[in-house]
Amino acid sequence: MKKLLLTIGLIIVFLPGTQGFSQTKRTPAALGREEYIEVEKNVRLHVTDLGTGQPIVLIQGWPLSDAMYQYQYAFFIEQGYRVIGITLRGYGLSDKPAGKYDYDVFADDIKVVLDKLKIENATLGGFSMGGGIVIHYTAKYNAAHISKLALFGAAAPIWTKRADFNFGFWTKEDVNGLIELNNTNRPQLFDNFGKIFPANETSVSPGLGNWLGAIQGQSSFYATAECLKALRDTDLREDLKKINVPTLILHGKLDKICSYELAEQMHANIKNSTLIPLEKSGHALFIEELTKFNTELLNFIKK
Repeated sequence: MKKLLLTIGLIIVFLPGTQGFSQTKRTPAALGREEYIEVEKNVRLHVTDLGTGQPIVLIQGWPLSDAMYQYQYAFFIEQGYRVIGITLRGYGLSDKPAGKYDYDVFADDIKVVLDKLKIENATLGGFSMGGGIVIHYTAKYNAAHISKLALFGAAAPIWTKRADFNFGFWTKEDVNGLIELNNTNRPQLFDNFGKIFPANETSVSPGLGNWLGAIQGQSSFYATAECLKALRDTDLREDLKKINVPTLILHGKLDKICSYELAEQMHANIKNSTLIPLEKSGHALFIEELTKFNTELLNFIKK
């Protein structure tokens, strides 16, 4: 009889719909947000969506992913904000399709994500190439879904020198060399950029450097080459004139990838913009002066 009762008890525990191992009786632990959002057929973007409150949307730089912002996520969640990181197609955990990779495509992808998430009154931030992309998004879509813009070491308004734009470090020929290196020796390309990413050899620890290296290693070789072409050829000067939302420009004074001169050009041509130099930072300003970076961004959002 005891064996029979034990058998019946086990059957009851494992019956579908019974309380054993069932989560139907409690509030779901997850917030129910999508980690992957489809922006067009067969193209899904990875989205980090954490916290609650006023939204902050962050776009990565070349050739990183939304994971680069983990120390911003941690800070702003504690401050009571919802933080959303969108990894561009071709990078990180997002899909890596063949096809076009330019600022128009990226702006359209961002618009789809913000539409689907029903985001309003957000601060939209972008780092390096992502800074150029959020400038283009704001101009193209008349600041849809956002009330403020933030640019971090942005590769804008133009990353390469022109006859009528003699600012920055790079020529088109220089970038053609980077594309060639990407297509023949990507580890060397990333190693070269790793050496000029921080202000100096000690401003980014080896551990953080290895962490960033692992993130960039997830990028598609095809996307990195196509985005170098976009960086080489894109001119955002007309887009700057179309920006009407308050804009924060954070830029490392010692940046060896996106010259501080570029920040001055953005500041001069974006109405209602504020330029704050990070005196001790190179291109890795979001970790080199982490506390100042986060605090200045927070103060801007609170205004």
